[in-house]
Amino acid sequence: MEPKLMSKKKPSFAVNDRFNNYLARYNRNTKIPVFYEDLLRFSGSIVVYDQDDEDTFWVRCYYPEFERQEIDESLKKIYNILHSDGSDDMLEFLAVDAIDYCTFGNSKPFRIKVRNILNDVFTYFYVKKADASRIYGLELEHLLSPHRITFLVYKDTLIEAHIAGIPGDVFIEDHLPKLSEWEKAQIAKQFVKFNERCTVRLLGDMRSYNYVVIPTHDFDHVQYQIRAIDFDQQCFEGKFKVYRPQFFKENYMMVKLVSERLQLSSIEQYRKEERSLLAKRMINTQARFKRLIKCMSNDHVSTRENVNQLRTELYHFTKDVKFKRASTMGQILRTALDFVQRNYEDVNMKRMLQ
Repeated sequence: MEPKLMSKKKPSFAVNDRFNNYLARYNRNTKIPVFYEDLLRFSGSIVVYDQDDEDTFWVRCYYPEFERQEIDESLKKIYNILHSDGSDDMLEFLAVDAIDYCTFGNSKPFRIKVRNILNDVFTYFYVKKADASRIYGLELEHLLSPHRITFLVYKDTLIEAHIAGIPGDVFIEDHLPKLSEWEKAQIAKQFVKFNERCTVRLLGDMRSYNYVVIPTHDFDHVQYQIRAIDFDQQCFEGKFKVYRPQFFKENYMMVKLVSERLQLSSIEQYRKEERSLLAKRMINTQARFKRLIKCMSNDHVSTRENVNQLRTELYHFTKDVKFKRASTMGQILRTALDFVQRNYEDVNMKRMLQ
């Protein structure tokens, strides 16, 4: 990877009124009882280590006793709003086991562990500072990927449901070497499709620790999917390579797997499959997608320098002059996705006329 491929620090962008109205229309905007800033008032913390005694870059937060009870009740209410109807009926059966704060990365999230005291089953959700760029990424993932996303926004706070899976870096190091030849070929296929999806929709910084691998048991074998879990770099960077996971050194083993297991014709087939699926999802969610891309096209979620650089690089890559007319990241993304949808519709039309 180039030494300066990524910016050192990405700024946070406020959610404007137009985008707020969109979020309210699709039930993403709701009143919550505690804000990100409230959780920052912890009085102490200890480092959280993993099972191998390695620093996880998370710290467990402690609050004054008179505040902790109120915070726990508020977090349980948020859990109910996120996963249920928001009523207080089941709050007595929930417990907040831990509030962890991440010291690594841009978003500095809080991770909340909520346990059902009746059966000890637990899950997580995250409290983050609302950033329009990230929220666009979440909504685009919901509309254009095979996966659904659960999140809520209220004023300057973002609540995200946990995405389960094996972290990509852990999978590459601990699981990949043990897979059968058939499973390795399947992972290679999924990485090609994941790479294409991120590239077309301009989701950047998909290093191995920013996605998870999800195994699903199916009769006598295991199917794998690759799913993004970090959306901070939706349409921000100016370098096109940032939006192509294949160029990150952390993904070297995945790229090596693709080159060893797949022929060029297969790679191209899987890329076409993923572009076709993206086009179908845009058509199937047409009204909602158009509203979202209109919001984004009129919003500013990057710097002028990055916009100029990315549209120039994409013009040279695609030779599509429409990129030259784009003045925001949203317009650049719309141009890229319009190209994918238009190509899909042209192919379908030719097939029907044969």
